[in-house]
Amino acid sequence: MSDMTTIARPYAKAAFDFAVEKDALAQWAEMLTFAGAVVNNDTMKDILDSGFAAHKLTEIFISVCGEQLDEFGHNLIKVMAENGRLKALPAVCGEFMLMKHEHDKTIEAMVISAIALDEHQLDAISAKLEQRFSRKVMLTCSVDETLIAGVVIRAGDLVIDNSVRGKLNRLSDTLLS
Repeated sequence: MSDMTTIARPYAKAAFDFAVEKDALAQWAEMLTFAGAVVNNDTMKDILDSGFAAHKLTEIFISVCGEQLDEFGHNLIKVMAENGRLKALPAVCGEFMLMKHEHDKTIEAMVISAIALDEHQLDAISAKLEQRFSRKVMLTCSVDETLIAGVVIRAGDLVIDNSVRGKLNRLSDTLLS
């Protein structure tokens, strides 16, 4: 995966710099997210592996994306197709979003809980994370009943496991050592 990140970074940086210059970060985030989803489609994966010429791949890809891409998005697709890099679009999107979050002073946090959390609990988690990171926090929540109780929070490289399952695993490790 690090190879794909290495390939994606210059494209993401160019797209990010252009989007900042044109004050179009949100629009570019949407375009890249959509284009990345198109690349992950099984039919499109087959087309990308088929060995079509770059201009044909560009034509097919742009026709699939339709109005989701503007003329500058078309140019990015064309350049990436000419360089045989269309498969890197999901990684380009990921790198672009990291740069966008850094620019916007935001961070995404995944909250996994044993049961659905109410607004008060989510607000408390968000406030604590904002205090810790000095950034605006965007929460994505999911439920995993195997946690038994508690929450697991993933934000960037930080993982806070305050679930009963996590505590039992740590207790087991301590007893076995």
